[in-house]
Amino acid sequence: MLLCMTRTFTKADLISFLKEQPNPVRKKAIADAFSIRGDERVLLKKILRELEAGGHIIKHPGGRFGPASSLPDVVVIEITGQDEAGDVVAIPAQWDEHENGPRPSIIVTEDQSTGKAGDQSPSYPAGLRALARVHRTTQGDEDAQCYEATILRRLDNVQSRLMGVVQKARFGYTLKPVSKKAKFDFDVVDRDLNGAKAGDIVIAEIQPQQGRERRAGGHGAGRIRKKARVIETLGRQDDPQAISRISLHEEGLREEFTAPVLQETAGMKVPGPKGREDLRHVPLVTIDGEDSRDFDDAVFARKLDDQSDPNSKGAAYHLIVAIADVAHYVRPGSKLDIEAWTRGNSTYFPDKVVPMLPETLSNDLCSLRPGEDRASLAVHLWIGADGALKNYKFSRALIRSKARLTYNQVQDARNGQADSYTAPLIAEVISPLYEAYHILKKARDTRGALDLDLPERQIMIDSSGRMTGVQLRERLDAHMLIEEFMVLANVAAATALEARQAPCIYRIHEQPSADKLSSAQNFIAGFGVEMKRGKISRAGQLNALLKQVVDHPCKDIVHEAVLRSQSAAIYAPENIGHFGLDLEKYAHFTSPIRRYSDLVVHRSLIRAYGLGPGGLDEDEEHRIAQTCHHISETERASMVAERNAVDRFAASYLVHQPPGQIYTGKIKSVTGFGLFVRLDETGVDGLVPVRTLGGDYFIYDEEHSALIGERTAVVFRLGGEVQVKLAEADPITGSATFEILNPENGADIHGFELEVKPKKRRRPQRPFRKGGHKSSGNKNRHKKTRQRGGKSSGS
Repeated sequence: MLLCMTRTFTKADLISFLKEQPNPVRKKAIADAFSIRGDERVLLKKILRELEAGGHIIKHPGGRFGPASSLPDVVVIEITGQDEAGDVVAIPAQWDEHENGPRPSIIVTEDQSTGKAGDQSPSYPAGLRALARVHRTTQGDEDAQCYEATILRRLDNVQSRLMGVVQKARFGYTLKPVSKKAKFDFDVVDRDLNGAKAGDIVIAEIQPQQGRERRAGGHGAGRIRKKARVIETLGRQDDPQAISRISLHEEGLREEFTAPVLQETAGMKVPGPKGREDLRHVPLVTIDGEDSRDFDDAVFARKLDDQSDPNSKGAAYHLIVAIADVAHYVRPGSKLDIEAWTRGNSTYFPDKVVPMLPETLSNDLCSLRPGEDRASLAVHLWIGADGALKNYKFSRALIRSKARLTYNQVQDARNGQADSYTAPLIAEVISPLYEAYHILKKARDTRGALDLDLPERQIMIDSSGRMTGVQLRERLDAHMLIEEFMVLANVAAATALEARQAPCIYRIHEQPSADKLSSAQNFIAGFGVEMKRGKISRAGQLNALLKQVVDHPCKDIVHEAVLRSQSAAIYAPENIGHFGLDLEKYAHFTSPIRRYSDLVVHRSLIRAYGLGPGGLDEDEEHRIAQTCHHISETERASMVAERNAVDRFAASYLVHQPPGQIYTGKIKSVTGFGLFVRLDETGVDGLVPVRTLGGDYFIYDEEHSALIGERTAVVFRLGGEVQVKLAEADPITGSATFEILNPENGADIHGFELEVKPKKRRRPQRPFRKGGHKSSGNKNRHKKTRQRGGKSSGS
């Protein structure tokens, strides 16, 4: 305890006073608050120095004092997006969590640079930096620092920042961008490294152009030098998790959860049976992949031999789909809820999962592990012998999974190769599941859901985090069994909410546009396959086409063409149906651990059917359109990040293969600048530039997706088989370049070759100047035309 002449107070009193102030204050304001006069100011100065040295308070620029981890009056902020309330949110641009603790949260309330309020501004992209005046809004709560901000001046935009890898160059350092679209590297002077070293993955700011300085020679000779300044180091390029980390940051995704979010999970436990349907006696089982860690759905099926069940309504089978009751733990408006909304969904990389919810929930309390009580939102489903949904009932339940099964285990047991674990489950569990599945599968086929058959590849990762190869995921009846049960549960959820006129987040899929269908029809016709002309209103009409190519050599190409003609499925508060599944009502209900849409559907069902606490509140209902737009965007961002990560793992894999190795593959895409080839064994994609195809001039035939040699009539067509060798692979960008062996042979589709004739190239008429001298300008133009199609004589 320290004493002043006029008043006794402790250091804790001073810290408490600073916490109560919305902004840092000067020493005079502190002295006035504690009535400190004269020589007593010397003692105050000493106390402030001691508290600052101990990390209890911060002295901001201008001599203002604030509590530890506080922000100054004016600070550079970085926009991170919008929260579920629609507010523009930000974080301090420079913040060390290890030294200062969790980042404070900032809500933008006004933008003086545009004259609009934060929630009215037309553009606040994630990554935008601005100078802002802030004041604290949460008082006396050290662990939950919240600020409101007024933007004074926008400093840069997303386009002025980039991610890259620092590399040592001959005359200093360069920054190699991670984006495939980047056309050149950036120079980084020593003073702008900000502690980064060669091999570091960094975020950098592009510096304003200064003068007209150019490189004297070497790579990039003749171009204006562009410079960048490192502002944040993310990790090392040789870190096994570098690929996932790059792909995450590239799309603005975050891996770590903040301390306040994690603290909300402390003390959570599985509820008891009070107020819940006790289903612990029902032999529900989970069926997932070998490497799954979270088991969020369990299934059960029973044949109804009599009609003693009052809910059966003439049904042939009673099914139960039990889903983890995430709504019990994640309540609307909580920090957990806001974080889940912000993420929108989990993101899956070959080497890791970035979950929507902390592992305490996703891998423990909400994971339906065998032999352990778990809270569930269960749906009872009664289906007829034709697969029609006769009745449904939702309940808050307590379950105890009987077994954790894998797809391969279940399929082997069905095929008569049961192990010691599955053998006791065949009669009671596995056989009834398959019986119900076959009924649902027949109903799906009758309905006409789009039946695309595209191979799914699995990236194999070893214990060190490196890609070791690719294997095709075998498509088993066990996979489709779970899919059909989940689809039925999703249909029941949408139907139940409509029955109560309750809010719903629908999963909608529009009919393909006429232009895309026409393009697909013209393309597929080139393979001798006729596609029905005119309007296509049902997915079953496309299935008729797919049945024609079951044994066709171009089956995969036709299926991909049909897939490309489809629109993307999205989330919406209004229902227009799901074209691909040929369903009138469809909503995601079965994965609230990894999709926020499902959590909202759970909450709406809880409120609509009076299933207890944790239901949808009015604020969330009013924001449902915004939520649909937001989670459609987060889903798209995750898909891009996942795809980019796979590309980078693949490029890294190719780099470590023996030099000169020959690969077989097929042309998967044709453009005017080259061919994209997919390797058969690994599914890795790479570009074959048109300049490497020989000395001919190649014409791009868009209708037939082909490059055709004007002089030789050599054809490189979509689906053509080729042999290639690796020219270059870059794990940083995920790009690969191939060279085709014997390009003079072309690559057409055997049995469906394009009939083209070589054209005799006419010599261009070259005008003469007066005096009979040829125009050098026309000569150069002719040479440039030759370079567009193939190698020039000098290459």
